[in-house]
Amino acid sequence: MPSTILAPIKKSRNLRGLIDELEIYWKDEQKRRNEFYNWVTPSIKAEFIEGEIIMHSPFTLKHFMITKRLIPILENYIESNKIGFLGFEKLMCRFTRNDYEPDICFFDQIKSKDFTPDQTLFPIPDFIIEILSISTEYRDRGIKKDDYEAHGVKEYWIVNIDQNIVEQYILKNGEYGTPSLIDAGEIKCQVLEGLIIPLKNIFE
Repeated sequence: MPSTILAPIKKSRNLRGLIDELEIYWKDEQKRRNEFYNWVTPSIKAEFIEGEIIMHSPFTLKHFMITKRLIPILENYIESNKIGFLGFEKLMCRFTRNDYEPDICFFDQIKSKDFTPDQTLFPIPDFIIEILSISTEYRDRGIKKDDYEAHGVKEYWIVNIDQNIVEQYILKNGEYGTPSLIDAGEIKCQVLEGLIIPLKNIFE
């Protein structure tokens, strides 16, 4: 389906010049992206978003504890069912334009079967969890959500640690739509079919 954003550009008398300008911009951004890959190290928590390096602050204890509770729940289920690979914190996922390090992410068997011990860049996950903080909220709800949706991430959770709510986005017909707001009881994971997590196991 043609993008409406391109409509005025297509009608511009300077179409060729605009294309050339965008091509120069793209090549410069990709050059900076490659420099980012050479610069970033395992000790640095950073992402490359829309041409900029985004540094992350150290975790709060609350953020750390939520992550600490979720990882074994997910990992035990994935390992026992042999359905794929769980990544977290420093796993760099390469999207068309941006590079993200999701708090937690899952790759199915098809994507993960060829992973190698020395691999540093990873494909688009099937399931992503971001744990909300003041410094990341606008990206988690903005560019990241839009990018995850556009690239076919099947399920996306935003864990709101201040309100004890999980916002669950499920991809349907290429869109997330309105999320389910889970604030009590349990949450049923769609990608990890059969996994049900009581919210008290996440927040308490």
